Amino acid sequence: MDTISPASPHRLDISAESHVVVRDLHLTLHSAAGPVNILRGIDLDIAGGQSIGLVGPSGSGKTSLLMVLAGLEHATSGSVRVGEAELTRLDEDQLARLRRDRIGIVFQSFHLIPSMSALENVAVPLELAGNRDAMAVAAETLRAVGLGHRLTHFPGQLSGGEQQRVALARAFAPKPGLLLADEPTGNLDQATGDIVMDLLFSMQRQFGTTLLLITHDPRLATRCARVVHMADGRIEK
Repeated sequence: MDTISPASPHRLDISAESHVVVRDLHLTLHSAAGPVNILRGIDLDIAGGQSIGLVGPSGSGKTSLLMVLAGLEHATSGSVRVGEAELTRLDEDQLARLRRDRIGIVFQSFHLIPSMSALENVAVPLELAGNRDAMAVAAETLRAVGLGHRLTHFPGQLSGGEQQRVALARAFAPKPGLLLADEPTGNLDQATGDIVMDLLFSMQRQFGTTLLLITHDPRLATRCARVVHMADGRIEK
């Protein structure tokens, strides 16, 4: 399996200062039965390049926290800073650019475009960002996840593990400072999931990417530098 060399232009230089700072974060959603308090005063610091395993029961607010950090859900109150960007002050266009340039996201479902090849799925976000070497960068990153022989294959021609590796390549290709992963092995058997997670942690360390990993698997969580527990919309002390 190819790897991206430390001298590669894709190498990140991440400050030792906190890359993610969350203060008194609240998220309240409205339903027919009335307001529902999803997040109840979250405080969280993640240093640049650090990996966090986020665990807790279903409904504890883990995915909602990830969605706020990704700028896909608006906080009701509180402060959310990713790098130098204060997300609560950004409009939708600014949040979209932040995701495009600074934040990689990997979900349980692969979210690949079925009519595009693996190469195109990885290259399109780079092209939208104006990267003139989008195809070369996409091919290099796919080779790094062991899919150099699958560049022209479509998602329907790939196994679940291969599709998730394409999704992983797409997330890492733009050199994100922050990677958000929500149960990335949830649709995979354990052996295939282990391969995907080995790749994820290897690239995270190599690039110096800050990682927030949501998982129900304590074995995966303990591979992170820190494990954070959530319950009832709060981080347990």
